[in-house]
Amino acid sequence: MPVISDIDRTSIHPPVGAWRRRVSQLALSLGLGASLFGLSGLVAQPAWALTAEEAYAISAGDNDDRVAALRAVVAKGDPALPAFLQALADDTVKVAGNRAYIVYGDDVKDAATGEPAKLPEGAEDVVNNNRMGSEIEAALAIGKLASTDRDERAAAIEALSSAADESQLATIDKALAAESDAQLLKQLKTVRSKALLNSQDPGRRLEAVKALGADASPESRSLLMERMNDGAETDATVKGALQAALDAVNRKLAWGEHAGVLFTGISLGSILLLAALGLAITYGLMGVINMAHGELMMIGAYATFAVQNVFRAYFPEAFDWYILLAVPASFMAAALVGAVLERSVFRFLYGRPLETLLASWGLSLILMQAVRTVFGAQNVQVENPSWMSGGFDVLSNLTLPYNRLVIIAFAAAVLIGMTLLINKTRMGLFVRSVTQNRPMASCMGVNTARVDTMAFSLGAGIAGLAGCALSQIGNVGPDLGQNYIVDSFLVVVTGGVGQIAGTVYAAMGLGMVNKLLEGWSGAVLAKIMVLVIVVIFIQKRPQGLFAMKGRSAEA
Repeated sequence: MPVISDIDRTSIHPPVGAWRRRVSQLALSLGLGASLFGLSGLVAQPAWALTAEEAYAISAGDNDDRVAALRAVVAKGDPALPAFLQALADDTVKVAGNRAYIVYGDDVKDAATGEPAKLPEGAEDVVNNNRMGSEIEAALAIGKLASTDRDERAAAIEALSSAADESQLATIDKALAAESDAQLLKQLKTVRSKALLNSQDPGRRLEAVKALGADASPESRSLLMERMNDGAETDATVKGALQAALDAVNRKLAWGEHAGVLFTGISLGSILLLAALGLAITYGLMGVINMAHGELMMIGAYATFAVQNVFRAYFPEAFDWYILLAVPASFMAAALVGAVLERSVFRFLYGRPLETLLASWGLSLILMQAVRTVFGAQNVQVENPSWMSGGFDVLSNLTLPYNRLVIIAFAAAVLIGMTLLINKTRMGLFVRSVTQNRPMASCMGVNTARVDTMAFSLGAGIAGLAGCALSQIGNVGPDLGQNYIVDSFLVVVTGGVGQIAGTVYAAMGLGMVNKLLEGWSGAVLAKIMVLVIVVIFIQKRPQGLFAMKGRSAEA
């Protein structure tokens, strides 16, 4: 890409010392060249073509006149403009008489010729308001649209969008033809439509309206609404097209908004399901009111954090797959803690719900303090693997995050595995037999104490899996479990004590209701309303969605 060099300038003017080097460095750092301004054959042209009248018109006067002068010079493609614009952006331009001067410390140069000059007495600073600042940034951004650095092009497009104008169409079209990144290409098309909306030609404005209507994105809706509401459109045909395009965009975006609510409801439901599945065993099947269930989830999350740190320190090349080891680690850590708690505390409190509640609450405080002592009181960050970062664009206003999709699939896998374990394995048979008739199971040779420990450990391990999943969507801290313990009990009670199918329905139902109410009343009121709904439901149907069936119920 051709650039403005000191050699080009010395063919017309002699070197002028440090200030000349400063201007050259500015132009080079901006990556600006004649090709970006629609020029060719730069070497054969004067290196400093900005006239005194143009420099003064850009620097002084009414803002509308300054903007018009700037756009005219940008369209002409003066190679001296980038350095002059950078000086304007740096607030180093002063005006006196009918001339503009660039002042860097003690160096004063004429803005038009680039020659040394004496600053007249009474010279005034050039003041740029927000609108002029946006125009200057947009003009500077033009030179960066052909950069090989994607981030630099993205920043240039963003700056250009704030002051898009019809005079920039030639440059935008060149950038569109050269751009290969799909996301930046879409942004450039939006910038082009925004520039066409300000055209004096109704045909061009109509072209922009049709393009925005076909795009059907939130940005397009904003541009169409702004054009509709500012009262600047006078052409009846364009007005009709604006309204039709806006209606079409609203209809398309409505589908995305409804689908987004549905997805967030399912996502929240899957998290509640993971949190409640373990409680469905400890409380639903065993009748243990375990207020430390949330802390078992926290232990699973911290186990994931520990595995992540091990991979980061010793196996950095395999870091993206640390989650495959974190899943069993979180299960085993929480299950081990659950077994210890059951053997040391809960086995002595079966059939005593009040004492169990108080003891488990005390245990939750002990576990939280233990974690604060080992890991600190501050939250820790668990990083997503690269394949779980980002999202899948379904619609222009609907992106499905990969980590949420993975958690939904993970919840389904845990649900299937737990269902098969309870219904198809010897351990599940023992758990169901002890739950339904403990004395008879004991008479048949079932070691009920061992089954209690195994069942409690299973519920604790599933809580650990829930903590592993939660670590992928937020920070991990000692209070992590406190955010989900109440919701977990609501899910289990609403679904029916001991009923896994009811737990699934209740988790998804409460997740959907919660998100629907959030859009209407806000997060805090939505939580309160969900609680009220559950209380009313339990009063009408104490057994929950599905009643517990046992030998006594079937007799």
